Amino acid sequence: MEFFETFEWNPDGRIITEVSKRLNNGEIGIIPTDTIYAIVCGLNNKRGIERICKLIGKKPEKSNLSVIFPDLKNISEYTQPFSTPVYKTLKRNFPGPFTFILKANSNIPKLFLTNRKTLGIRIPDNKIPLLISQELGSPLISTSVHSEDEILDYHTDPEEIMNTFYNQVDFMVSSGSGGNIPSTVVDLTEDEPVIIRQAKGELI
Repeated sequence: MEFFETFEWNPDGRIITEVSKRLNNGEIGIIPTDTIYAIVCGLNNKRGIERICKLIGKKPEKSNLSVIFPDLKNISEYTQPFSTPVYKTLKRNFPGPFTFILKANSNIPKLFLTNRKTLGIRIPDNKIPLLISQELGSPLISTSVHSEDEILDYHTDPEEIMNTFYNQVDFMVSSGSGGNIPSTVVDLTEDEPVIIRQAKGELI
């Protein structure tokens, strides 16, 4: 497992490039977000998706993986057409600690969707995942790094994360302690937002 360390708001460009190359070559890794550290792979990395699902002990169709985009520009390539009110909600709240549920289209890999027809999208308020996705030229499949601790749901300490997942992922990017509050999940499959899980983000 390769370990990289950089700053959240001024990431080392060499690290971004190296991580993007690794993802392009089919690797999976752990990176920071604006909420919790996440296990990620490239959107079209079938083997990577399978590895992530195995790590979290869930089948792809029940894994609730989300997709990280660098910005709003390319989201419509992977979703069914959505209304102006939906777009305005996305624009007001992204980047930020939200997962918005939209209707997916056929550009999303079948392995990822299976029987589901929706997609959880994220644009974190953290430059590292945004720059990695941008450099890769593809969205990232992601899931939060969970802890087996009976009290804490999520790992926050980079060294602890590295020790836990040392032989299970190919690399880790650290930017210091992570959060332990997940994103707020909002259903945007209709014009009116419906909050599924209220967590870090306050919808505006």
